[in-house]
Amino acid sequence: MRHDPSKGSRKISKSAVLGGVFALAMLGLIWYASASLSQHSCEVCITYKEQNACRKAEGSTSDEARRTAIDLACAMLASGMTDSLACQRTEPKSVSCDKAYATGSSR
Repeated sequence: MRHDPSKGSRKISKSAVLGGVFALAMLGLIWYASASLSQHSCEVCITYKEQNACRKAEGSTSDEARRTAIDLACAMLASGMTDSLACQRTEPKSVSCDKAYATGSSR
């Protein structure tokens, strides 16, 4: 009576190993990309059409975080594309950013 190595032992196929390696690589890439986004954060308060909204956002730069916070605040205050664009051009009532935000922005 001989022991047959193919019975009772499980072999992992090459495609399963490659799939696992690919999945781990993708998870690592997602983690790396999301970690680099949160280097700066801003909180922006906007008054538009006698309504106020404050929102926080994070970004890879202070300017990106500020623009995203403005967009989020305006999403709460404006309805329609024309209103949204007008709100986004409104000077914020207050801006608070970390990492020494430069005040010379495009908005």
